Amino acid sequence: MVRSESDPNILKNHIRLAKFWTPIKEREKWVKCNLCHRRCLIAPNAWGVCGVRKNIDGKLYTMVYGLLTAENVDPIEKKPLMHFNPGSSVLSISTVGCDFFCSFCQNWEISQSRLEKGLYGEKKTPQEIIDDAIKVKADGISYTYNEPTIMYEFMYDTAVLAKKNNLFNTMVTNGYMTPEAVDEIGNFFDAATVDFKGGGNKEFYRKYMGVPDPEPIFETLKAMKEKKIWIEITNLVVPKVGDKEEDIKRLSKWIVDNLGDNVPFHLLRFHPDYKMLDSEDTPVKTLEKLAKIAKNEGLKYVYIGNVPGHELEHTYCPKCGYPLIERYGFYITAWRLTEDNKCPKCGTKIDIIGKKRNSSPFSLSII
Repeated sequence: MVRSESDPNILKNHIRLAKFWTPIKEREKWVKCNLCHRRCLIAPNAWGVCGVRKNIDGKLYTMVYGLLTAENVDPIEKKPLMHFNPGSSVLSISTVGCDFFCSFCQNWEISQSRLEKGLYGEKKTPQEIIDDAIKVKADGISYTYNEPTIMYEFMYDTAVLAKKNNLFNTMVTNGYMTPEAVDEIGNFFDAATVDFKGGGNKEFYRKYMGVPDPEPIFETLKAMKEKKIWIEITNLVVPKVGDKEEDIKRLSKWIVDNLGDNVPFHLLRFHPDYKMLDSEDTPVKTLEKLAKIAKNEGLKYVYIGNVPGHELEHTYCPKCGYPLIERYGFYITAWRLTEDNKCPKCGTKIDIIGKKRNSSPFSLSII
């Protein structure tokens, strides 16, 4: 659908006619949203599952265009993106809402907010985001914290401007965006972190995340690869209920077979939050065991996240094992690659996009 700024239903400057929807002929003024794989059927005056798209008089609107809940400068390693312009900084933005219902969400205050309970955020235009990024000397924009699909229209407009201003675009996503949405926005994106939980186990997604089937995520990953978007994959390891070895083995094998053995794979430690406060932190030994499984399936670059100081925060040469990049948390502490991103010991070409940058090594909140 084409956005119309003169539409009489646009009463506030954070409301825009949405992309990717069609009217349902059989039901008067009902619409079907085609932005995420839920493909919600939405009655008049009702909201989509995400809580940010509303059917107003037979048209679908996004209610959070530029209505930001966060705007921070972050190291790119926080996303985490370890192999894309290492050491760079990104201006990170978010809104409210999500199309998942994770019981363990770490950003639940914004992602699980529903507009029926109140819309909030600070209004910004795409140009203002670009201006802010240039002002703080960020290298790119990251659409993150809550699911970026939620702010698709604003993300698209901002991403287009970012490319015109020599800023790169990255997203941290659950991967539930439809192929048609990826096809449009993928032309302006450089990198993406796709977040799995529980090893992509279908029952885990149903029980703990309110998602009927994780299978569409794999479709999204293939579409991103076709668009030549650099991909890194994370998997949150929830102890006891989301730490099955066979799931990590299956997920790792799929990555190798469909995306390539050079895709960085991050196993993230779980910390109790939101509705799972009675759980425990993931044992480090569990993460180490799963990391070994992922490596045995052929993945070259396997990391352990949320365990500052662990040896698997570092990047090693996949051929000779030499420590090439050392990190502590989100920060690079040692860099031993050659100018052309090769191992200085054996000459193996390392899968790094871009060169190391020396941007601001700390997070900074703007709103």
